[in-house]
Amino acid sequence: MNSIPRFPDHFDVIIVGSGAAGLYAALKLPTTLRIGLITKDKLKKGASDWAQGGIAAAIAPNDSPVLHLEDTLKAGAGLCDRTAVKYLVENAVTSIRSLLEMGVEFDRHNDQLAMTLEAAHSFPRVLHAADTTGRAIVSILRQRAMESENISVYEQAYALDLWLDEEKEKCQGLCLLHKNKISWLGAKAVILATGGGGQVFAQTTNPKVSTGDGVALAWRSGALLRNLEFVQFHPTALKKENAPRFLISEAVRGEGAHLIDREGKRFTFDYHPKGELAPRDVVSRAIYNHLHKISPNPALDNVFLDLRPIPRPRLEYRFPNIIKRCQDWGIDVFSEPIPVSPAAHYWMGGIAVDLHNKTSIEGLYAIGETANTGVHGANRLASNSLLECLVFGETLKDLDVGATVYPSLDGHIHPLQGDGWQDEMTVINKIRKELPLLVWEVAGICRRHDMLQGAIALIQQWQNEIDGLKIGQFLKNLKPKNSYNLESPIVEQQLKLSAETLNLLEIGYLIVQSALFRTESRGGHYRLDYPETQEKWECHTLIKHHNWWSENVIF
Repeated sequence: MNSIPRFPDHFDVIIVGSGAAGLYAALKLPTTLRIGLITKDKLKKGASDWAQGGIAAAIAPNDSPVLHLEDTLKAGAGLCDRTAVKYLVENAVTSIRSLLEMGVEFDRHNDQLAMTLEAAHSFPRVLHAADTTGRAIVSILRQRAMESENISVYEQAYALDLWLDEEKEKCQGLCLLHKNKISWLGAKAVILATGGGGQVFAQTTNPKVSTGDGVALAWRSGALLRNLEFVQFHPTALKKENAPRFLISEAVRGEGAHLIDREGKRFTFDYHPKGELAPRDVVSRAIYNHLHKISPNPALDNVFLDLRPIPRPRLEYRFPNIIKRCQDWGIDVFSEPIPVSPAAHYWMGGIAVDLHNKTSIEGLYAIGETANTGVHGANRLASNSLLECLVFGETLKDLDVGATVYPSLDGHIHPLQGDGWQDEMTVINKIRKELPLLVWEVAGICRRHDMLQGAIALIQQWQNEIDGLKIGQFLKNLKPKNSYNLESPIVEQQLKLSAETLNLLEIGYLIVQSALFRTESRGGHYRLDYPETQEKWECHTLIKHHNWWSENVIF
């Protein structure tokens, strides 16, 4: 890694985000390009590291990309772009081969790559590295990126805004908060790879860095967004104070574990004849509805997953990692049930891109969960997300930034003391705490018109409150080329917290408004007042600025 004490004025390409999508993109770009990879936390933070399952690819002799395509289209509930899915499944082999060449060690059986079967796949095609596949992949990508002479990695560097040209038609860099300084960096191309926005929900499996920054940056700049109402919720995530919301696999219920409430009742049979073995979204709604019946504070409450019906030898053989993770948090699965609740897991919507990751703004690209390529439709097929990062990252090897001229950077450096900001942090912290509870309650597992409408009004009120603060005005009126030296590290912390909170407010608004716009239930979007899937809604939700409209699916 080319370690530089301060940022240069420009790069050929700036990548925002250091998960699988950002790292793989950096490694696939032409080595002749000077690349700046920025991450707002440490390099080892991010959702890709948490990916337990695996990566789907039809590489077995008796499997085929056609079968993988059909499974993906079925899971996507009518909203997948067939062209994008076809591109994904047909290029999976190339990406897997690339990972193997880099040194990723997938599990093997008799010297052959081991495949497992996951929900909604018609064939065992999921490659894995125990139950920490994401970590296995990202650790190799991280190592390769750090060894690359043309890639400079900057940690704890936060993108505040994109830098557009005067006609607002081309992205030419970004505004960055890093090491007590705000700078404008020129770039021939900017790639957003910031992951999802799970932190806008009170319950999420996403890490704390997943605050939807890329989508918010793109939206403020006028980029086209797509299908933001579609969020995948997992029914059984560990629910214990201060513990990460790691998933308790559906395989546990398949082996005989029971979902119970505080009274010990197996309540899921009240909602579906298959009880705990109903589809994922059905089980999530059963828990949601049951908690609303029995709890004074359902957004913060939980039910329990009881593993004791599974014979102990079988439990030890099948789920050693779950046993250990629970032990780490003081839960003995052999003598007590695990507290669980549903949690936001994956955002199918994002910045609209084509097969080459291009957004609607020239010079701006997006990849991974931040993007909407069209491959996931209304509901992602298990283990397609890591594959999407790789297959679409591969296309960047042909990126041609041409003879693009860097923008002029003759700006002024101002001292910034943050006078009066400390008193304003009370407002910021209050909104940061209350927003996820609101979005979880109104735009989580179940949605309804009156609740969504009320939430939009409250979110807009919060946005106005921040706009009225000195720190809000400063962030809203950042001017290209004007740089700042911060007088104190506390000022940097205040800016980052406020900017993240503004991003969360924006994606909260976008998700809630999109959920209100789509008057049906489909995939990861469920309306209590419109519980049926409707043929007239077999279309994408598109957003630009404050305008919403629908567009037919390319099929």
